[in-house]
Amino acid sequence: MFGQQQPQRNTGEILKKIFFSNTVLSRLILINTIIYLLVKIIGLFAYLFMVNHGDGVILSLIGKYMALPSDLSLLAAKPWTVFTYMFLQEEFFHILFNIIMLYFGGLIFLEYLSPSKLLWTYILGGLSGAAFFVLAFNIFPVFEQIRGDAVALGASASVLAIIIVVATYVPDYTIQLILFGRIKLKYLALIFILIDVLSIQAGNPGGHIAHLGGAFWGFIYATYLRKGNNFLDFGRFLSSLKFPSFGLKRKAAKFETTRPKSGRPLTDDAYNEKRAEMQEEIDLILEKISRSGYSSLTKEEKDLLFKSSNKK
Repeated sequence: MFGQQQPQRNTGEILKKIFFSNTVLSRLILINTIIYLLVKIIGLFAYLFMVNHGDGVILSLIGKYMALPSDLSLLAAKPWTVFTYMFLQEEFFHILFNIIMLYFGGLIFLEYLSPSKLLWTYILGGLSGAAFFVLAFNIFPVFEQIRGDAVALGASASVLAIIIVVATYVPDYTIQLILFGRIKLKYLALIFILIDVLSIQAGNPGGHIAHLGGAFWGFIYATYLRKGNNFLDFGRFLSSLKFPSFGLKRKAAKFETTRPKSGRPLTDDAYNEKRAEMQEEIDLILEKISRSGYSSLTKEEKDLLFKSSNKK
């Protein structure tokens, strides 16, 4: 889909890189895939043992606990669904499309922004999609009759947030589509948004509205990043929040080459890993300087740049 030159690899190596690399992108893909497989396996046992699904709603046993309801009373009983719905897919082509878009969109994202920003874009893009979905179904009268049964599920809002971030951050980035040739990312993003807007009446309105919520967050976040975070440093604020790392490395600003408190010296691998962490942060700072000038740096970024120059 994205026509970048890659070294020849066998299928096993490619799948291992996609699903089992020690990266945020790989972990997000793996979580979505595991949940999909659990849905299918538990659904198979439910079918074989004739578990009664009751009201005929086409949702798996897991889906009934993870999908996001639009009805406020149901949402109050299952508040965790604002988070869990963004990892839930029940149809093969649904998860296949989301994984493909997440993988290639995530690769472009990581060319310019950090893994922690990718994680938070996924999470907050999904939360923004949930907000749009719930608000729309409780504000617009057209949804009143279906509000009690309507649910949202899928990673699409989160994935679109990632794509919109890179399309806004590097709008002239060009990709190669198999059937359509070379196209700038900003035009592809506009096509996705236009499709969602025009599809609200055609079917699955909740899904398309949630997509627009993810796109909204992606545009807002990337706009602040392009401005060098002069108004509000979303990236540093989000990265400072406590959240399971999913393989994230420690913040590079805490880089030290001295002996750790345990008294044992760092191994060569640990030292090189810390050096790589610091270099990643330095590269992001230098990129920020090239866009917005030295004055746009925070005190912590200036201190890190100063420490780095003294170590050389």
